Amino acid sequence: MRTLIIIPTYNEIHNIRKLIPELLEMYPHIDVLIVDDNSPDGTADYVKKLGEEDPRIKLIWREKKLGLGTAYVAGFKYMLQNGYDYSLQMDADFSHDPKEIAQFFVRIKEYDLVIGSRYIYGVRVINWPIRRLLLSYFANLYTRVITGMPVKDGTGGFKCFRRKVLESVNLDSIHSNGYSFQIEMNFIAWKKGFRLIEIPITFVDRVEGKSKMSKKIVREAIFMVWKLRLKSIFGLLN
Repeated sequence: MRTLIIIPTYNEIHNIRKLIPELLEMYPHIDVLIVDDNSPDGTADYVKKLGEEDPRIKLIWREKKLGLGTAYVAGFKYMLQNGYDYSLQMDADFSHDPKEIAQFFVRIKEYDLVIGSRYIYGVRVINWPIRRLLLSYFANLYTRVITGMPVKDGTGGFKCFRRKVLESVNLDSIHSNGYSFQIEMNFIAWKKGFRLIEIPITFVDRVEGKSKMSKKIVREAIFMVWKLRLKSIFGLLN
C-alpha cells in the first residue's frame, strides 16, 4: 500500500536536513512530500535538490505563506492525484517523533483515521510552558463539549488518513488553518461515519526554529467548533 508523508514547512531547513533522511531510513517504502511556503531560509531549494537524487522526495512550492491548512489540502490533493493509499501528516520540527509512525501504520489497517493523541492515558507533552499546555488541554475539552466529537486531542497534527476519507471531503471548501483545520477534518470524518481511533504519542516542543502559533489561530478555533456544530445541525457539512 502506497503511503505519503506530508510535511508543511516555513523556515525549517535545519529540521528538514535531519528529518527527511531519518524518515526514509526508518520507512524506506514511503514517499515524503514537503509543502513549502517560499521559506526565506532555502528549505524548498534544499528539498528540490534532494528530490533530484531520490524520487521518494517530493516538493510543492508555493509563492507565499498561505498557512498550515491550505498546505495540507495541497498535500491531500497531490496524494489523491498520484494514487497513494494512505496519507500521514506531521510537523517538521521533531515535535512528532518519527519512531512513532510505525504504530500509525499498524492501526490504519483497521481504522480510517488514526489520530496521535497527547491527552489519552494522561498528558504526554514535554517542554511546553504550563500556560500553553493549559490552553491546549482546555481547547480540546471545549471542542469535545461543543461538537460532541469523541476525540480527546482534536487539535493535534500527527494523523494518518485512508484515501477514502479524503476522497469523501470537498477539499476545495476547506479554508481553515492551525487548530481549526485539525478540528474540522476530524469532525467531518467522524460525522461521515468513518472509523476513528486515538493512539498515544509523546509531543516534544520544538528545539530548532520558531513556533507558528498565534492569537489568530486560537480565535479561529474558538469559532470553528460552533460553525461545525451548526453546519452539522443543518446538514451543510462537506
